[in-house]
Amino acid sequence: CARPMAGVWIVSSQRWASESPVAVVERSRATPAPLAVDALTLADAARRVCTLAEAGERAQVVTLNPELVIRARRDAGLAEVIRAARLVTADGAGVVWALRLAGQSVPARVTGVDLAVALAREVAARGLPIYLLGAPDGVALAASDALARIAPGLRIAGCWAGSPRPGADAEAVARIAASGARLALVAYGAPAQEFWIARNLAAAPPLVAIGVGGAFDMLAGRIPRAPDWMRAVGLEWLHRLLREPRRWRRMLALPHFALLAVAAALRIRVTRSPAAGILIRRDSPQDDIITHHPEIEDA
Repeated sequence: CARPMAGVWIVSSQRWASESPVAVVERSRATPAPLAVDALTLADAARRVCTLAEAGERAQVVTLNPELVIRARRDAGLAEVIRAARLVTADGAGVVWALRLAGQSVPARVTGVDLAVALAREVAARGLPIYLLGAPDGVALAASDALARIAPGLRIAGCWAGSPRPGADAEAVARIAASGARLALVAYGAPAQEFWIARNLAAAPPLVAIGVGGAFDMLAGRIPRAPDWMRAVGLEWLHRLLREPRRWRRMLALPHFALLAVAAALRIRVTRSPAAGILIRRDSPQDDIITHHPEIEDA
């Protein structure tokens, strides 16, 4: 069964054995395969990550925002890293908005900093050791202190600033391996952290690594987070820009993304034709439902 609904193709794979979401995309070889966002709440995402860690899995988690989507349109290597990730959350308000514009939505926005906090509580309850990698010297340590206050009993396996450059990979992997960590929060900023994880995951011991962007700076108090009301209306990007004007070039991706999202929503309503873009995965034991949000990546 496949049906267009408000510009989004919903595919129930258990009831559509003859085709798959990949097959839909592959009908047009010129169209890139979609990026994927897992439709999970913050609590669900934290539990999923911890379950992977307890199972001894090697897994990458990406927190996807509009800037990363736009970069992935131009960088096939980055797009492949995102597609290969075990879990991808809707970090940016723009991603959530674009999906709603097309008539579909994820249960919640799951940002890097929120996921770091939720994971701290979850891993503290499960007794899993966690490593903090990235940010300037001393920031990871300050962030670890903040997380320990939030989640008493949290086992911090280690902290190190390191570097996203390949020349520092071996030392970082060695430090993580020696620490016994089962999870790693990597804060090198996107897309450096995504490339670092993809490059080093196989060489590390079984580990779930999560790219958390500027989470350490926020947890350490170096960068104040936007007020609740700004986050609620999707204006956290504006708060960050006002605090850090040097980010203006990166923010140019936001209107680009918005235009692509609007064009996608309008075109899909007219043509009712699926195309590549952002894909929502809703995993359920009873009904494996996959939702396509077309054209945001390619319009």
